[in-house]
Amino acid sequence: MAKNVSFLLCLLIMALDIIAGILGIEAELAQNKLSSRKMLIFECRDPSYGAFKLALSAAVFLIVAHALTNLIGGCVVVWSKEELEQATANKQLAFASLILSWIVLVVAFSMLIMGAMSNTKTRRSCGLGHQRLLSIGGVLCFIHGLFSVAYFVSAKATRKEEKMPKQGGRPV
Repeated sequence: MAKNVSFLLCLLIMALDIIAGILGIEAELAQNKLSSRKMLIFECRDPSYGAFKLALSAAVFLIVAHALTNLIGGCVVVWSKEELEQATANKQLAFASLILSWIVLVVAFSMLIMGAMSNTKTRRSCGLGHQRLLSIGGVLCFIHGLFSVAYFVSAKATRKEEKMPKQGGRPV
């Protein structure tokens, strides 16, 4: 039964990230439906409340997926370079995918929030064009899903390895 729950949790994490990615791309499409005026590298456009709502929703789904991954995946900690070199492959993978998922989260969340803020009702923006912030943030949500699932699976495998009795420095 536990294997089925883990599989369903992986699907849930991936589904949340896919929804966030689709919402981010839809926000970009909603933003591009409004008229804009371009002058060389400067752009003036009206804000899109639909794009604002979609981008904010995408950011919320991304945060929920990340929080769920970290809560149910546990914490795989490596305190030193020597410990990392002596760790099992699963622990190294868990640590690397945890770090990468945090990096992708920060970049994707920042892009989605910047895209949402550029579409608030009270703001009419003229300046350098913020091209593709929302769609790139949406694509990064998909990448976050891959790293999150890799972290979850490798963290579960690491915990399973740590519970096994050791014989001669290696798991039995």
